[in-house]
Amino acid sequence: MQEGQADPGLYDFARYRERPRISWPGGKTVAVWVAPNLEYYEIDPPANPHRKSWTKPHPDVVGYAHRDHSNRVSHWRMADAMSKHGFPGSVSLSIGLCQHHPAVVADANERGWEFFSHGVYNTRYTYGMDEAQERALIEDSIHTVREATGQTIRGWLAPALTHTPRTLDLIAEYGLDYTCDLYHDDQPGPVKVKSGKLISMPYSLEVNDHYGFFVYNMSPRDYADTLIRQYERLAEEGAQSGTVMCIPLHAYLIGQPHRIGPFEEVLRHIAADGRAWIARAGEIADHYYAHHYAEAAHGA
Repeated sequence: MQEGQADPGLYDFARYRERPRISWPGGKTVAVWVAPNLEYYEIDPPANPHRKSWTKPHPDVVGYAHRDHSNRVSHWRMADAMSKHGFPGSVSLSIGLCQHHPAVVADANERGWEFFSHGVYNTRYTYGMDEAQERALIEDSIHTVREATGQTIRGWLAPALTHTPRTLDLIAEYGLDYTCDLYHDDQPGPVKVKSGKLISMPYSLEVNDHYGFFVYNMSPRDYADTLIRQYERLAEEGAQSGTVMCIPLHAYLIGQPHRIGPFEEVLRHIAADGRAWIARAGEIADHYYAHHYAEAAHGA
């Protein structure tokens, strides 16, 4: 047998059925957080040799305008539905939005939503950055969000899910304490970094509306049914284990008039069920650090 690539050593292996139980506040079995991606896309971004920003030649008016529906219309539709049913947002923010469309950022902030960084633009990638460039990106994220909202970011979702081998070490060094860039588990867990502390916050590609509508070609009702089935299973298993459900959203998708109705039914279902701790990502991180991190980090 040929020797394979070494395990990157980002986290320890722990079988799902053999871990200490995570207990959520109020005896809830599943922590549910909603992650709206408030993004800005450039119509004609500079080329990155590692990845094309648009599938079509630049400038891609169609791609740009489709996504700009988020900032003109569908953010408000999505946000109103979330607020109506008691779901705060934990925002994956393209920090360039603070300059381009500050009204969107201000609205989220006024609703009591939390912000973490998703890079500057979703058309600028981390691929190929040297350490100085990546540090500048992190510092820009911290400064820009603090100036715009008064909040200090605690989490990171890499721009367009692009990374370097040093990304996790750097965000921990700068004091961020959770990453959404690991999709390996349905519970939080310690991440091994050179300095500081970092946990993985369960994010989802499987029930991300981008995957639902762009990859799996779901109808609005198919996607809503998928979310309910995801919730029901995690809430059931969480009685023994303590689970996390993330609902990642893009307003230009879920906030379209023909999709928002079935999605609102999902929010109504979860809110009425009684087993969900509806929280922000930072609240989930705080609870995990206070009650479960030490045991998990020491391999108990």
